[in-house]
Amino acid sequence: MPRKATQQLVGRRITTRTSRTIATVVDNSLHAPPTPIPSNLNSPLSSAYPSTYASEAEGDVEGQVDEHVAEAMGALTLAGAAEATGEAPAPPKPLSRLARRKQKPFPFLELPAELRVKIYEYFFDDTHYVLDLDPDNYRRIHKKLGFLRTCRTISLEAGYLFYSTHTFRIFPTHPGKHFKTKKPLLARMSARQRSWITSLEMRLGPGWNKPPRGWVVNPALGLHECTSVRKLTVFVECDPSDGIFNGFRRADDFYEGFSRGLLTDVLTEMPFVEHVTFDAWSSVRKKGAMMRGLINTALSHGKQLRWGPERGWSDLDNEEEIVVPTNDMVATALLNGVGMDVVIVA
Repeated sequence: MPRKATQQLVGRRITTRTSRTIATVVDNSLHAPPTPIPSNLNSPLSSAYPSTYASEAEGDVEGQVDEHVAEAMGALTLAGAAEATGEAPAPPKPLSRLARRKQKPFPFLELPAELRVKIYEYFFDDTHYVLDLDPDNYRRIHKKLGFLRTCRTISLEAGYLFYSTHTFRIFPTHPGKHFKTKKPLLARMSARQRSWITSLEMRLGPGWNKPPRGWVVNPALGLHECTSVRKLTVFVECDPSDGIFNGFRRADDFYEGFSRGLLTDVLTEMPFVEHVTFDAWSSVRKKGAMMRGLINTALSHGKQLRWGPERGWSDLDNEEEIVVPTNDMVATALLNGVGMDVVIVA
């Protein structure tokens, strides 16, 4: 090979190696941290031009702070917690709908009986105290009584509380088909439900001119099975013996006699009743023929007499009473066919 060609080839190789060396040095310098320039001069504390490069002491402090921060941040992660406990980190699992359905139900029957009874009281708190054969019973009561189908224990406990703390009307008074039914509310109950009842009510006044055919005491009514009843309330809505009913009643002493006979049959079927509570609207007089006949009937069966809060009677009522027509009296009269002019005149 000629000498000139050999020199050119060697020069090219040297140039290539030099270029590679320079590129390596530049690349390392770009990725390497800046090297502080040592200085033997200390900047004064009040210097307005602090040094751009950190001193050796400042670098050591910053390095220690960075290490502590890194350790603290590592402890906050799942990996740091796993290293501390020696367990592998487990990611949280979302609670699926199926898992929520499989949750253990509340052990209601493990509560003390006193607490369960208190819960039953709150559950039936919005039902009326006096229950009658009413078209709204399905909406207000029937759906609540579905709770008794939960189990036998709840059926016995809640059932006894419901039937023993409410007063049930013997004969229906709601206008319409229920008023003329031949199967009152008591006849629709089971023997066990009737045995839990402790209080009954009988209203007199509706249908005074023509009592419904279903208002009769017979074995199907089930009064003989109401063995827990100790209180019978007789509420009189109107007294047909009053002068305002002249010309409208069927015959003298017709409804008064019907009422006395009905009360006699009820008390005969339930000899276990201890006292009879009499109450009435303000238009009913205690000394009228209606009330005197009912009071004598109760006394003849050896029952104690008590007085309800609506009329406000007591054992010391001896003075003459003045009849004052009221809205209740007007409503009862209109329901039974008495004209408004007669009520207003009265």
